[in-house]
Amino acid sequence: MNFKLFFSLILLIVLIFSCKKETTTKSLPENPPKKQEKMNTEAQTNKKDNPIALDTINHKNAVDFLIAYGKLHKENKVRIKTRLGDMIVKLYDDTPLHRASFLFLVNVGYFNTTCFHRVVPNFIVQGGNSESYKTMSIKNKYENYTIPPEFRNHRKHKFGALAAARDWENNISKKSDPFEFYFIQAKNGAHHIDGEHTVFGEIIKGTNVLNKIAKVKTGRDEWPLEDVYMEIEVIK
Repeated sequence: MNFKLFFSLILLIVLIFSCKKETTTKSLPENPPKKQEKMNTEAQTNKKDNPIALDTINHKNAVDFLIAYGKLHKENKVRIKTRLGDMIVKLYDDTPLHRASFLFLVNVGYFNTTCFHRVVPNFIVQGGNSESYKTMSIKNKYENYTIPPEFRNHRKHKFGALAAARDWENNISKKSDPFEFYFIQAKNGAHHIDGEHTVFGEIIKGTNVLNKIAKVKTGRDEWPLEDVYMEIEVIK
């Protein structure tokens, strides 16, 4: 009987240690998900810190966003299509914020919702606005951000020059409105506004189209009676 009791005790001890080992082994896979969670957190942090990853821009991050966007998008030519013909426009590299902003709005399709809404013969042809709800919704989406002026290049308002519109009231720093732009149609230029608006490009082909737009009939508000819509694409 003592031998049987001793054998039973030995068997019980072996079973207890076997159960503890199995339990310990099954607990190991619980650790990897914590590492994965850390990796996901780091990815979310990087995405938050990178304005390009968010694919958006607002009035707070505008400068940082445009600097980063400009580094990724080196293009400096666009084609503006209208019912009166096409214009090829060169964007200046020495106005990097305005170049990046124009490219960004072209790439998101903003200008394709707009038309040339102000025509003043022998002065300017202005575009980037419309009565479309979609136009306003895109502006609101990007919080109607503005751009600091870039006057260091001393670009002039010569014939065919591309410049950014801006508010004149409560805008001492002369920040640009990126959603509206204008071309100088006056043959001798419009140098009385040099240093008031940032000139960031020029027409290199299709100035005859600019002159055609300048001849369309307008109402008292200088808005063409028949809309001149535009479609803009980036080209090489």
